[in-house]
Amino acid sequence: MSIKEKTSKLLENRFGPVFLATLLLCSISLLTRITLLIYSAASFDWSVLNLIKVLLIGLFYDLAAASFAIIPLVIYLWLFPAKAYTSKTSRVLLFIYFFVVVLTLIFNAVSECFFWEEFSVRYNFIAVDYLVYTTEVIGNIRQSYPINTILTALIILTAGIVYLLRKLITVSTYQQTRFSKRTKTAVILLCVPIFTYFCVSHKWKNNSSNQYVNELSGNGMYEFGYAFWHNQLDYDTFYKTLPIKSAANILQHLLQADSASRTDIGTSRTINNGGTENRMNVVLISVESLSAEFLGTFGNTQNITPQLDSLAKEGLLFSNLYASGTRTVRGLEALSLCIPPTPGQSIVKRPDNKNLFTLGNVFRSKGYNSRFIYGGYGYFDNMNEFFSNNGYEVTDRSALQDSEIHYSNIWGVADEDLFTLSLRELDKDYKNNKPFFAQIMTVSNHRPYTYPEGRIDIPSHTGREGAVKYTDYAIGKFIREAKQKPWFANTLFIIVADHCASSAGKVELPVDKYHIPMIFYSPGHIAPGKFEKLTAQIDIGPTILGYLNFSYDSKFFGQDVFKMKDSDERAFISTYQSLGYIKNKQLVVLDPNKKANTYQPDFKTGNAEKRPADQKLINEAIANYQMASYLYQNGLYGFDVKRK
Repeated sequence: MSIKEKTSKLLENRFGPVFLATLLLCSISLLTRITLLIYSAASFDWSVLNLIKVLLIGLFYDLAAASFAIIPLVIYLWLFPAKAYTSKTSRVLLFIYFFVVVLTLIFNAVSECFFWEEFSVRYNFIAVDYLVYTTEVIGNIRQSYPINTILTALIILTAGIVYLLRKLITVSTYQQTRFSKRTKTAVILLCVPIFTYFCVSHKWKNNSSNQYVNELSGNGMYEFGYAFWHNQLDYDTFYKTLPIKSAANILQHLLQADSASRTDIGTSRTINNGGTENRMNVVLISVESLSAEFLGTFGNTQNITPQLDSLAKEGLLFSNLYASGTRTVRGLEALSLCIPPTPGQSIVKRPDNKNLFTLGNVFRSKGYNSRFIYGGYGYFDNMNEFFSNNGYEVTDRSALQDSEIHYSNIWGVADEDLFTLSLRELDKDYKNNKPFFAQIMTVSNHRPYTYPEGRIDIPSHTGREGAVKYTDYAIGKFIREAKQKPWFANTLFIIVADHCASSAGKVELPVDKYHIPMIFYSPGHIAPGKFEKLTAQIDIGPTILGYLNFSYDSKFFGQDVFKMKDSDERAFISTYQSLGYIKNKQLVVLDPNKKANTYQPDFKTGNAEKRPADQKLINEAIANYQMASYLYQNGLYGFDVKRK
C-alpha cells in the first residue's frame, strides 16, 4: 500500500480529523521553526547535527503539543452519535473547528515571530505573565503593528486553507463507526497527553551550548503550557543546595566586607558609618531598557544619548554595572529589595510580599518621604500593591489631568510628562520640610517606541533609537528644570537602567546583555569620574545609603561598593530559571536541574566557554541564591519596625 493510500485510509477513519489536525499543527510549526531559523541565521551554530536536532527534537515537541490540542476533537469524535456524525450538521461543525484551529495556528505562528523578535526565545513565563495585563499588551500590539491588516490577512489565508482542505476535512463523515470501537481509539489518544504531561520534560531540548539551537528545538505552544504551570520555581526542589547553616555562614562571611557586624542568621547585620549623616534628597531614575551600548560613553556612535553622555562626564559614571534580570520587575526588585533574583516570578509580583526590607522603608525610618512615581497605571506588574505596602507613597499616571499630558501610549505618559509630575510631587515634600527619596520609573523606551513629535530629530514610531533619544531628551529637560528648584543643590540624582533592551545571545546568560549604565550626579558634591569596579544592581541601594553616611540595621544582600575590597566584587544576572554569579572574571550558572557550571565569559561578545568547576565560587553562588529564597519564603526578609 502506497503512502497516498495509507494517508487516504487514515483520513477516512472516524478519527481521521485528528490525524489531519496533527498534520496541520506539525506543518505550521515546522514552517515557523524554519522562519525563526532564517531570522537567527547569524547566531545559529550551523552544523548538520544541529539541524537534525532542531528538526527531529522539534517534531517531537510538536507532537507533544498536538496531543493536548486534539483533546476536544477526540472527545467530540468519540461521543458524537454515529448517525448524527454523517449529517450535514457534523460537516459544518468540523469546518468551524478546522477554521478555528488553522486560524489559531497561523496567529500563533505570527505571534511567535514577534515574540522571537523581541526576546529571541520561544514562549516562556513572560508570555503567560502578559495575559494578566491584556489592556497594556493588546494596546502595545495595536500601537506597534498594523494589527487590523494582519488579522484580515490571517482570516483570508485561513479561509483559503480550509477551502483547499474541505474534502479531507469531511471525508470521515461518510462512514459510521460503532461506539465500542470508537472508545478504544479515543482512550488511546487521550492517554497520550496524560503520558506527555507526566513523562515529557521541556529540558530535553537543551542539549547544545548554543542557545538558539535549544530554543528552535522547542515548540512555542508546548513551552507556553509548561510556563503556565511552572512560572514559579521552588529553589530547594530544583537547584543545588547546601545545608542551610553552611549557606548562611558563607553568606555572612561574604557580607563582612561591609564593615558590618552580624546580628542573627541570614543577612541581618548592623551597618556603622561614623560621623554625621549626609541628609541629602535622593532621586533615583530607573530608565526602561537602557542598555549600556546605547550611550556614546560606552562607544555608541549614533549620538542618541547626548544628555546622558554629558551627565556622565559631569558626574560619577559606573562603567561595570550589571542588571539582575531581563524585565522591569526584576530591576524594581533589585533596586528596592537589594536581593539576588529568586527563580520564577519576581518578588514584586508574588504573594506575601508586604512589609519587606526595602530601600524605601530604610529612608522612611530616617524621616524621609519615600516615593515611587510611575508614568503608567501602577496596577501593571503589581507595582502599586508592592510599593504601597513596602514603605513607598505611590503616584502613577492617574495623578495627572488630561490637560497635563502632552502624549501617551498604552504603557503610560511620555517621559517628559512623568518628570513634570515628579517635580510637582518633590516640590510638595520640600514645602513640607521633608527630605525625600523618590524612585521614578520611565516608560517611553519601550515598544511601540512612540513619543511627542518635535522634541528630537528622529520621528516617533521609527524604532528603538528614537525612543532612547527621546528618553535622553526628557531626562536632560528634567535635570535642567530641577536646577531651578531650591532643593536641587542638596539632591543626589542616580540614573540607572532597569534592564537591557535585549537579553538574546548564543549562550544561556550572555553577560553583555546585562551591562547597564549608572550615573551619580550632584554638582558640588560628587566630582566627575568613573567607578570601574564590578557592581551588581542589588548594590545600588546600600551604596546610596553608604554615600549618605547612614548607619542602620540591614538585611540587604547588596554592599556599599565604595567600601568593598577588590576581592569582594561580584554581580548577579538571571533569566527566570538560570541564575548567574559573576566573580573573578568567571561566571557560575545554576540551572533548575540541580546543575552548576563554571564558564569563562567574554564581556564584550557575551559568549562563554565552559571551564572546570570552581567549587568555591559555586558554593558562593548557591549560598546567595539559596538564602535569598529561604529568607523570603520563611518571612525573614521583613522590615522590623522596632529597628527604626
